[in-house]
Amino acid sequence: MPPSKQKAKARSKPPDNPTPIPPGFGTVTAYLSVAGGLAAIEFYKKAFGAHELVQRVTPNGKLIHGQMRIGDSMIFLSDVFPDSETAAPSAIGTTTVVLHIYSENVDALWDRAVAAGAQVSMPLENQYWGERYGRLIDPFGHHWTLSSRVKMPREEMEAKQAEAEAAFARDERPGRNPRYGDA
Repeated sequence: MPPSKQKAKARSKPPDNPTPIPPGFGTVTAYLSVAGGLAAIEFYKKAFGAHELVQRVTPNGKLIHGQMRIGDSMIFLSDVFPDSETAAPSAIGTTTVVLHIYSENVDALWDRAVAAGAQVSMPLENQYWGERYGRLIDPFGHHWTLSSRVKMPREEMEAKQAEAEAAFARDERPGRNPRYGDA
């Protein structure tokens, strides 16, 4: 975001009667901790078509606060700072949250995200619950699931459900190897 745009936003006058929830926000907004906030914003633009709305940066280039919109959802993010109560997934080796995106064209979004650098952790396939669904890990360690509801023949859904139940019975995750916690 150009510095002039950032300064203009920072100087804008707050509303006289603000609403409790800002316009354009839902009730819950994810706030991601990352190592490399500015690079993360660029990745999310390329991978998921994010629109950057706010970018506040320290003089040495660390992201204090970023705000972007993916589809109709807001997401905040920032670099991790000393004494922070959060950690970037890259620092702890995993994340405890998965972000989910519904898409009109999940195959195109999937291809875009993979081309931008996301790693596949569960292939994009039709699932027994009637969605085309897959899981990715972004270069900053955050996990994303992408899906779209699809029409599937009952036989296909039943076969996939039987496969999933058999995998769970073996203490495995359907559509994915290795077992839980080993990825």
